[in-house]
Amino acid sequence: MHIIKIDPRALKDNPDDARKSKSTPQGDALLAATIKAVGIIQPPVVSPEADGGNGFIIQAGHRRTRGAIAAELEEIEVIVTDPADDGGAMRSMVENIAREPLNPVDQWRAIERLVALGWTEEGIAAALSLSVRQIKKLRLLANVLPAMLDQMAKGDMPDERQLRTIAAASIAEQKEVWKAHKPKKNETTTWWSVANGLSKTRMYARDASFDDELAQAYGIAWVEDLFAPADEDSRYTTDVEAFLGAQQEWMTNNLPKNGMITESNNWGQPELPKKAERVYGKPKKSDHTAMYLDREGKVQSVVYRMPEPKAAKGKASDGGAVAPAQRPDVTQKGQDMIGDFRTDALHEALQRAPIEDDTLMALLVIAFAGQNVRVDSGSGNTGSFRGQIAPHAAMLVDETGNLAFDQDTLRVAVRSVLIEVLSCRRNMSNSGIVSRIAGAVVGADSFLPNMGTEDFLLCLSRQALEAACADTSVLPRNKVRDTRAALVEHFQEERFVHGSALFAPDANELADWKAHNEIVEDEDEDDADGSVDEAEEGDIDPDAVSEGFREAAE
Repeated sequence: MHIIKIDPRALKDNPDDARKSKSTPQGDALLAATIKAVGIIQPPVVSPEADGGNGFIIQAGHRRTRGAIAAELEEIEVIVTDPADDGGAMRSMVENIAREPLNPVDQWRAIERLVALGWTEEGIAAALSLSVRQIKKLRLLANVLPAMLDQMAKGDMPDERQLRTIAAASIAEQKEVWKAHKPKKNETTTWWSVANGLSKTRMYARDASFDDELAQAYGIAWVEDLFAPADEDSRYTTDVEAFLGAQQEWMTNNLPKNGMITESNNWGQPELPKKAERVYGKPKKSDHTAMYLDREGKVQSVVYRMPEPKAAKGKASDGGAVAPAQRPDVTQKGQDMIGDFRTDALHEALQRAPIEDDTLMALLVIAFAGQNVRVDSGSGNTGSFRGQIAPHAAMLVDETGNLAFDQDTLRVAVRSVLIEVLSCRRNMSNSGIVSRIAGAVVGADSFLPNMGTEDFLLCLSRQALEAACADTSVLPRNKVRDTRAALVEHFQEERFVHGSALFAPDANELADWKAHNEIVEDEDEDDADGSVDEAEEGDIDPDAVSEGFREAAE
């Protein structure tokens, strides 16, 4: 290896250069300007012409040589080396990759040329610092229809998903589809149309419930997807009918007791028997199992329950007369209105009523124990729960991610969370009994509006209207509407709150809720001498909390 000076015009291009695609005119102009200003930093590599010639063949540096000619240099320095056994194929490819990534089409063609010259896939992978899997992937892409490769070499490339679909098809299939979707001159290719014309449904081995024995019985031959991540089972088959048949036979052989095989509907859900209720919790022994294939061909199973047979209507269990249904004191609409009244009053109380900090913290704990915590907010805000709370949360955190706030900021944030979470509305935002407990604690009853309006009193039965007259000067009339009108007029000057709208929860309902949610402590945790450790500093005193609830209820 030695360095000589030579006229760049005397150098000959290497016909086996890995880079076939031309560089952009802008790039060539920039290179020529750089060479004219500072010269060539790294000399091109050349080798003596074979077969008795006295010239030199460029092994690396074609663009630098053209740039020197464009810069009108009379001579340049070059490095003279002996020609490689493979004609410089590997050296040309490595040198081009190191300087500027080869066009993908040139990479595919260069790898195929190296294989033809005797290079193994393992040797190419080691020389290029690539995995053997990547070389196999590139070799597969080299089998793309030559006409498509020419189009891709112009910079008109499909995305990876489309390229995978095209490369997986046979040359004959590619040729047929390319004939229909070949772009006109100076137009780009609609690759999604090409890929769509070549796509085939794939059923993956990882989704199969059947074993290899059943796969062989159905003639399923797995093909490996070289484009999939290396750490997952990427085997697939395009024989959809055989795959689904094997899945069906597996379900038949593994159907549980009280089980059935069903079809999926247009939404991918199983078709269950009429009146069947899907079971999402712990199944009972009498429940049934339905097995089906989803849209990807996977075996899925669901548990469903058939309703209990209902007794015939209009018949008394003791053989006597059936008592007529009595209208409840408050209709469903009335209950809905009560839920709205409670919620608005609770939110106003949480915003304005004096509340101790430790009480706020306790309320926050029981608020997130509510049955509506997903969270479906009843505050009326149109944004998401996160969107409403995030600004308050951000105020509690400094630029370093540490908590930094004063007590007033903390109180506003906590009250805002409680307002977003607690709800008595009769919809999906209902918090259940915990919102009633919270309302009783903060005195939300005093924030309830006057219910002595025409809209609400229309929701009361005759008995309830007459009961509302008890503490007033209004006497019940013969007609319900007259009684209601008199009450509306009377309550224009006074505030009326129906008893069922008060926040204090029903004693039985509260006891049942506590029984289902209290933590039962093991007696084994007592000290050896039979005594129990006193509460540590900072623990919540359950008796104190219960006392607060009783005081609020009184």
